[in-house]
Amino acid sequence: MSDGLEHLIRRLVKKQGSPLMLISKKELKEQYDRFKRYLSNVEPFYAIKANPHPEIIKYFIKLGTGFDVASAAELDLVLDLGADPAKVIFANTIKSDADISHAYKRKVKFMTVDNEPELYKIAKNCPGAKILARIKVDNVGSTVELSRKFGADPDQAIFLLKKAHSLGLKPVGISFHVGSQCINEKNYLQALDITATIFNEAKEVGLKLDTVDIGGGFPIRHFDRDDHMTLKDMARHLRKKMKRLFGKEIKFIAEPGRFFAGPAGTLVTQVVGRTFRNNRNFYYINDGLYADFSGMIFDHCRYEFKSIRRGQKFLSTIAGPTCDSLDILSHNEDLPELEVGNIIYVKNIGAYSCASAVPNFNGFKPAKIVMV
Repeated sequence: MSDGLEHLIRRLVKKQGSPLMLISKKELKEQYDRFKRYLSNVEPFYAIKANPHPEIIKYFIKLGTGFDVASAAELDLVLDLGADPAKVIFANTIKSDADISHAYKRKVKFMTVDNEPELYKIAKNCPGAKILARIKVDNVGSTVELSRKFGADPDQAIFLLKKAHSLGLKPVGISFHVGSQCINEKNYLQALDITATIFNEAKEVGLKLDTVDIGGGFPIRHFDRDDHMTLKDMARHLRKKMKRLFGKEIKFIAEPGRFFAGPAGTLVTQVVGRTFRNNRNFYYINDGLYADFSGMIFDHCRYEFKSIRRGQKFLSTIAGPTCDSLDILSHNEDLPELEVGNIIYVKNIGAYSCASAVPNFNGFKPAKIVMV
């Protein structure tokens, strides 16, 4: 597998130079198939913030997924590429009046909220919208704890749903997010327990709910040696819990982002400078923290660096090309002796990375995205 990938990398670098971000359609399809295999009762809405490249979005449109958007710009992107407005959820719980109004004009009327003022904005700018109340749930063991910023306390959910109904909106269910890169299935199981309780309380006050949004957070492996819990491991417990707590009429949706895009991406860089410093080899490559390794800052992510060159390995430092001393990617990598022009590549880097890259800091452009 690596021989085939490295042959492709050599060929593309020779033809197009570097840095390159290779996005594999085969991997996109395999991740989609995995999700549908293990969570066949859940409809995925791809969270495009993970990687909004148009070719990725068009590919998922072809596969029939829905889309999770967070702004009018993201909404326009998926709709202009051919997405069905009925399969788009505006899942940012804080939206501007202008963005809500724009969503209404473009027939996107499925939204999440976690506070009362948001309901008044939606009622004014998108009358009749379908509403999910997003609740705060445990994020224990997740790399990014989203409940620090989003989610109403569960005991506020019924109030929000009743308020939505009184404002002429359509309360349809509950949304939660267990945190990004979650390797603790208990977060999902506890969230489903809480959600079921809210559903029962809603029924008692005359609200008929029919949708549960289990969010995203499904983990991927960034290193070949990673042995943490996978979606396959989690799914058996989730399906069992869903079946026990909810009736057949309940619809489940999710917002996978990293899980779909992460394994599809391979970043290809080259050594542009080298020295010997602090008793180790010190390599400068042509991509860094301000570009496609931005996930190391914004996503708290770590990556596995690989070299096409073989040979005895030595403790090495890898740094990006900018003039900022923050731009050091690793102080402790085992790499063979490298020369200027040698290739260093990273797998499983298709999520966030290029999506959160700064366009031209210090004049360095992010990697060219190539669909393969």
